[in-house]
Amino acid sequence: MCQLLALSCAEPTDVTFSFTGFAARGGLTDHHVDGWGIAFYEERACRLFIDDKPACRSPMAEFVKRYPIKSRNVIAHIRKATQGGASAENCHPFMREHNGQQWVFAHNGDLRERNWWVSGPYAPVGTTDSETAFCTIMNVIHKRGVDRDTTPDELFDVIEDITRNLNQYGIFNFLLSNGQSQFAYCSTRLAYVMRRWPFSSARLVDADMSVDFSAYATSEDYTAVIATTPLTDEAWTTCQPGDLLMFRAGSLVRRAHVPVPPQVLATARYAPSETSGTPVVSMG
Repeated sequence: MCQLLALSCAEPTDVTFSFTGFAARGGLTDHHVDGWGIAFYEERACRLFIDDKPACRSPMAEFVKRYPIKSRNVIAHIRKATQGGASAENCHPFMREHNGQQWVFAHNGDLRERNWWVSGPYAPVGTTDSETAFCTIMNVIHKRGVDRDTTPDELFDVIEDITRNLNQYGIFNFLLSNGQSQFAYCSTRLAYVMRRWPFSSARLVDADMSVDFSAYATSEDYTAVIATTPLTDEAWTTCQPGDLLMFRAGSLVRRAHVPVPPQVLATARYAPSETSGTPVVSMG
């Protein structure tokens, strides 16, 4: 399966530590070799990097690991293709502008059929089910009149409705952000860790690297890290299938349960994970 990573932070924070471990899963410690991408929100703008090369040997990924871009909201993805070839237009995250906000989306799963498509001003460039689903989400957001004045709770209700409609068509783990709120949905597998004062150290699962957060962070630094499977030896919270979460400024501010239909869970094939040693959903 593909792998997801997101950060929600109260203060601008660099992702070099987490991304170092995450990128290793792109062909080194796991088999996701069909491209990767990462989006950094910087105030109202979003900086997006994508590459169709495996993350473990991508010069662009090496640059991201070494250049400490600071952001309050980050979404990253490493790809194992299920629909659409290994090409730049099929690399996640995908980005679209709506009413003066840049939206970013990344998906892990496999949505079958296409009778869930909602038409509107947004259309996919590539050939993935993921980008088509994102454009459907954006077309619904457009039809529902979402803009900068829409409150986070109102927006959460819209995303919950969209998730309830789409998750019946296949595995639908996703990350979605407008730069202020970070949404995460667990269809089969997702986990998160909350970093708070007083901070401790952490060691990556996929690389020989550790960091003592207390040496860099202050009591104002709230950070939530969301990933498909834990990236570090910290105490991560495992999401349950159906969990829809909204993070803002490093805090989990709202959650709902959107049940995953039994027929969707039945399509998941479980196999040992190369990164965690525990069962994970395989959709190769």
